[in-house]
Amino acid sequence: MFAGSHLLTIDDKGRLAIPSRFRQQLSDEHGTQLFITRAYNPCIEVYPAPVFRELAEQIQNLDNRAAADKLKEVFIGHAVETEIDKQGRVLLPQILRRHARLETNAVLVGQITRFDIWSEDVWTQRFGEGNADELAAAFTLLKR
Repeated sequence: MFAGSHLLTIDDKGRLAIPSRFRQQLSDEHGTQLFITRAYNPCIEVYPAPVFRELAEQIQNLDNRAAADKLKEVFIGHAVETEIDKQGRVLLPQILRRHARLETNAVLVGQITRFDIWSEDVWTQRFGEGNADELAAAFTLLKR
């Protein structure tokens, strides 16, 4: 399970170092192959290869062909298969960095089966102090 958030820096070549805790989980559970893609949020989603393949299968089997086609165009069509290099980095494709408005400062956020990479500015604007009411409503749904 990927959980937690990390403030990271994207280098001038578009590479981002995956935190060692996440690298270890990936290696132990799924290997080092990843798929990097986009979704509807202005961020990049990073999936272990087996998880991404399961999602691709779900898309392929959807009864709603219009939704399946849209997901193939956006989610599958922007996907890049990659591997973590020896320094623990991944190259974030320019088209995806542009979609997520990523320049230098990024926030990597665990999302259970994947992790997301957000621009620090977008992350702060979207999930900062000003969203307390929305967060409170979401927390009421949890049985804790």
